[in-house]
Amino acid sequence: MTASPLIAAAPPTALRTRRRHRAVWRSGSVAVIWMTSLAVVALWVAGGGVQATWGMSAETLNTLGRLTGLVSANLLMYQVLLMARVPLFERGFGRDGITRMHRIVGFWSFWLFLAHIALLVAGYAAQAGINPLVQLWQFVWDYPGMLLAAAGTALLLLVVVLSIRRARRRLRYESWHLLHLYGYLGVALAIPHMLWTGADFVGHPLAQVYWWTVWAATATAVVLYRIGLPLVRSLRHDIRVRDVVADGVRGVSVRMSGRDLRALRAEAGQFFVWRFLDGPGWTRGHPFSLAEDPARGDLVISARVTGDGTARLTGLRPGTKVLIEGPYGTMTGGERTGTRLLMLGAGAGVAPLVSLLQSEGYGPGEATLLTRDHVPEEALRREAIDELVRHRGLRHVSLAGGRRRDASSWMPQSHAAWAGADLLRHIESSIDDADVFVCGPEAWMRAVIADLRAAGVDPARIHRESFTV
Repeated sequence: MTASPLIAAAPPTALRTRRRHRAVWRSGSVAVIWMTSLAVVALWVAGGGVQATWGMSAETLNTLGRLTGLVSANLLMYQVLLMARVPLFERGFGRDGITRMHRIVGFWSFWLFLAHIALLVAGYAAQAGINPLVQLWQFVWDYPGMLLAAAGTALLLLVVVLSIRRARRRLRYESWHLLHLYGYLGVALAIPHMLWTGADFVGHPLAQVYWWTVWAATATAVVLYRIGLPLVRSLRHDIRVRDVVADGVRGVSVRMSGRDLRALRAEAGQFFVWRFLDGPGWTRGHPFSLAEDPARGDLVISARVTGDGTARLTGLRPGTKVLIEGPYGTMTGGERTGTRLLMLGAGAGVAPLVSLLQSEGYGPGEATLLTRDHVPEEALRREAIDELVRHRGLRHVSLAGGRRRDASSWMPQSHAAWAGADLLRHIESSIDDADVFVCGPEAWMRAVIADLRAAGVDPARIHRESFTV
């Protein structure tokens, strides 16, 4: 099955419908966050939290400790829920937004968790007239669930330390991901103590029902969307490797086929987490974007061989069974606001842009693709790009060479005389009317987006997807 070489531009009504659907998902996501956050505040107020702060005494420390504990617990819930691949959040915020939120929420929840411990230790020690260290020891040994909470705190501390960028860069992705999973265990161990001994829960049946319900729902979401649904989809569609070919001098392309793949409702620009059942280590999932419009019938990925995960793709055999999670991502045609397109991709980030150019409607000369590589021979998806140039009227601009050492580091040294914003306007003279899609390494995208904004591009027209954890 092949797509027609000419695809009409999407009508304005279709574009408006896409945006409305996205707005509905986003509104639903925000509403859930606000409702649960307000519920937490209501629990604290109902427990006399406001009045307890007036005395500026030991009870003030205790009530602030309760508040920081409640907020931290709520944020810990979001930590788990945001990464549970729940469709509401995936479609409402997108993978890029979820990744940023996950990092910010993670650090805030941990610091508030430490403040919760420090405030309660100080408050109880002041009331009892004992040394705070003695009070901390009594908490751990004498209060129900506190030994579990101490173990959970240690695991969460491990995850936080490993999430600091400097520590993260020293670890292989596979090692970091495995250790990061201990965060789930840390949360599970840290939460029960508040339900057994927390002043806002003991003697408050409604509060207990609320928290047990939201945590049960969160655990169910993890099991359903991270394990159950991916397994059912993988078994139903029986996805298998069809062929593996070189893509440039350092790239590889994997084509997969299966049963009724259209039922996945995958869109060009989205990605899956892939697990290839080719031997030991198959449990490690890797996110790769679709490199071809899935409406053509197969699922295709392209990657540059840079490490163990991508090198493994080169050895896949036809017939290898594939497990999938997805599709994920919001960098799709649904983001468009007009008819003109400017695509900016670096390295493997070109792959989802090519799939979008295959699926989206535009006329000859209305779409421009800028690709960035260190050397031309490393470029991915060249045959597909050449086909789009011949049959769809795509304008392709290739920038190769070592990068500049300034703010416009997304450009090669050969363009050192150019300001980034000026070059973008030179490449796309109608940039004010174009939807801009950006995909590539995180630092590269930041530099590109900074120059796009300097060029006066409306931020609402800049669409990106990041896979950085």
